[in-house]
Amino acid sequence: MRPGHLLAVLVSAAADYLARRDQATYAQALTRAAVAFAATLTLVATLTTAVKAIST
Repeated sequence: MRPGHLLAVLVSAAADYLARRDQATYAQALTRAAVAFAATLTLVATLTTAVKAIST
C-alpha cells in the first residue's frame, strides 16, 4: 500500500469515528468517511503533481 493510500484510509477511519461520536447514523458516518477519503486522495495527487512539476 502506498503512503498516500494509507493516509487516506487513516483519515477516513478518523472521520467515521468522529461522525459516530457525533451521534451520526452509520450511513451518515460512511458518507463522511467516503468524502474524507476522496478529498485526501485528491490532495495527495495534487501535491504529488506539484512536487513533480517543481522538481523537473
